[in-house]
Amino acid sequence: LIMKILDIIQQPEGRRFEFKQELPAASELAKTIVDFANDAGGDLYIGVRNAPRGLVGISESDLMRVEEQIASVIHDHCSPVIVPDISMHAEDGLHFIRLQIHRGSDFPYHLKSKNKQEGTYIRIGSTNRLADQAIIEKLERRKRNVSFDSEPVYGKSPTDFNITAFQTQFHELTGEMLDEAAIKKLGLVKERHGELLPTNAMALFADFDSRKELFPYSK
Repeated sequence: LIMKILDIIQQPEGRRFEFKQELPAASELAKTIVDFANDAGGDLYIGVRNAPRGLVGISESDLMRVEEQIASVIHDHCSPVIVPDISMHAEDGLHFIRLQIHRGSDFPYHLKSKNKQEGTYIRIGSTNRLADQAIIEKLERRKRNVSFDSEPVYGKSPTDFNITAFQTQFHELTGEMLDEAAIKKLGLVKERHGELLPTNAMALFADFDSRKELFPYSK
């Protein structure tokens, strides 16, 4: 460990750290693993009392059993596949386990027993929270390395959005005309099956009356 365990356990529980005196129930452990993978990754330490915070350790004879339980929970309860680092350590004769979950790339991670809508969890502070549809869509865009503004708006045509004011401002700022070629280059439209579709970026640059159906709170 780069930091000594006695320093680590002084960190507050939150987005990247969680501490457990003993192995939590399979469902709770799976949620923690899933939300770490969906976010920035994180470390779960088993053998650390939370209140008051202190290293209490795990019986040396139980270490292998606990490690096997963790591996089974990840295999049986988490999807897609998550490959953690599980390591055993000792400090002042007290044994503990570090479960390190890396930030994933195959989003969204969810509970295998549920679908994505009912089993995707994210980390908010030190708690595991069920992700809503907007978060799930954000995770799916992250998987495809696609930004929100470049997503096409289905069921709409570029002519549905009035970008006259933006075209004027663009010309004033750049000295260039926002013609069809520039609109494509800027990603304000995308081609899908031979049809040009507006993107969220075009909708957001349009006047309010054009975009209020999609983005009523934008300004």
